[in-house]
Amino acid sequence: MSAFILFGAFLFLLFCSVPIAASLGLAGIFAIAEAKLGIMAVPTNVYTGIAKYPLLAVPMFVLAGAIFDRSGVAERLLRFARSIIGHGRGSLAVITIFVAMIIGGISGSGPACTAAVGGVMLAAMMREGYPPAFAASVTAAAGSTDILIPPSVAFIIYSVLVPSATVPALFVGGVVPGVLACVMLVIPALFLSIRHDFGGRETDEARPEVWKSLKEAFWALMAPIVILGGMRTGWFTPTEAAVVAVVYGLVIGAFVYRTLTLRDIHELLIESAETSAVILIVVGLAGVFAWAASTIGIVDPISKWLVNLGGGSETAVIVILMVFLTIVGMFLDGISIFLIFCPILVPVAQGFHWDLVWFGVLMTYVIAIGQFTPPMAVNLMVSCKLTGARMEDTVPWVVWLLLFMFAGLLLLIVFPQTVLWLPNVLGFS
Repeated sequence: MSAFILFGAFLFLLFCSVPIAASLGLAGIFAIAEAKLGIMAVPTNVYTGIAKYPLLAVPMFVLAGAIFDRSGVAERLLRFARSIIGHGRGSLAVITIFVAMIIGGISGSGPACTAAVGGVMLAAMMREGYPPAFAASVTAAAGSTDILIPPSVAFIIYSVLVPSATVPALFVGGVVPGVLACVMLVIPALFLSIRHDFGGRETDEARPEVWKSLKEAFWALMAPIVILGGMRTGWFTPTEAAVVAVVYGLVIGAFVYRTLTLRDIHELLIESAETSAVILIVVGLAGVFAWAASTIGIVDPISKWLVNLGGGSETAVIVILMVFLTIVGMFLDGISIFLIFCPILVPVAQGFHWDLVWFGVLMTYVIAIGQFTPPMAVNLMVSCKLTGARMEDTVPWVVWLLLFMFAGLLLLIVFPQTVLWLPNVLGFS
C-alpha cells in the first residue's frame, strides 16, 4: 500500500500539473505518513539531500554559464566557426552544433544553451533559407548535448547519488560521448541541408578572418580547458573549479570583452540564485521521496523485476532501460530523472557489475535524446518558441536526428571504452 501511495500520488500530482519538486515531496510525505515512519524524517531528509559538498558547485556553474551567455560568447564563437566553415549549404546548421558544443563546456544546461545559441543562430539560419522547423530541430538537438559536455550539473547530481562515480571521472568521461553526439548530429543536419538546398544563399556578410575571429573567441575556447585542466593537475577540486569558472567569466566579460556592467552582474546574480534554488529544492524534496522508497523496501523488488524482465540478459536489460529512459526523458528534466530513478537503476547496474561512470554517462546520453524528442521536449519547446514553428512540424526533421543519436548510443553500449578510456588515461578512474 505504501509503495502504491508513493508512486501513485507522484504520478497523480504530476498529471495535475503540480511542480515536480512539490510532487516528489508530497508523495514522499504521504508514503511516510501511511507507513508510520515518523513525520520528522521529512525535514531531516530535506537537509541531508542538499547538505553535500559537491552540490556547492551547482550555483557556481549556473552563475558561470549565465555570465558567459551574457558576455557575448555565442556571437564570437559563431564568427570563429563561420571563418572556418564558410557560407555553403548546411554551414549554419553545422556551426550551430559546433557552437552549442563549446557553450556546453561553459553552461552545462540544455535549455540554457538552446536559448543562448538559438538567440544568435536561428534568425541567421532563417535568413539563409532554412525552414523554421528545421532550424528549431537542429538547435534543440545541439543544445541537448550540453549535459554531456563538462561541466554538467546532471553529472554533479549523479555523483552525489553514486559516490563511487566521482565528478572528475564523469566530467572527463562525458567528453568523447559529447563530441560523438555532436558528430552524430552534424551528419544528418548536413545531409538534409544539401539534399533540400538549405543555406548557401548569397549574402552581403563577408566571411570573417580566421585569425581575427580566433583571437576574439580565444578566451571563450579556453574556459573548458581551464576547468578540466585545473582539475587534472590538482590545482583545484570540482567544487573549487566552479568558483574558478565564475571568476574567469567575470574577468573575461568585464575586462576583456567589456560586455558586462555592474547592472548586468546584479541581474545575473538574481537569475542564478533563482535557478539554483529551484534545482536544490528539487534535490532536497527528492531526498524525501528516495528515503521513503528505500525505507519502505520497494527499491530491491523493482530492481529484481527489471532484471527478470530482460530474462537475466545484459543486452536485453540495457535496451529496456535505455528505451524507458528515453520515454521518461520526453517528460522530465535530467536532474529529476536522476533523483527519481538512480536509486532503482543503480542496483541493477551493480548487479551486472557495470562500471558506474559508464552507466552514468549512458543515462545522461539517453536523457539528452529525450530533451529534443516530441511531444514534451523541453529544448524543442524553447527553439520552437524562438522560431514560431509548431512542434508537429519539427517531427520529420527530428526523426533523422534521433536515428543518428541512437546510432551513437549503440556505439557507447557496445564499446564502453569510448566513455572509460579518457578517465583511465588521465587517472580519474
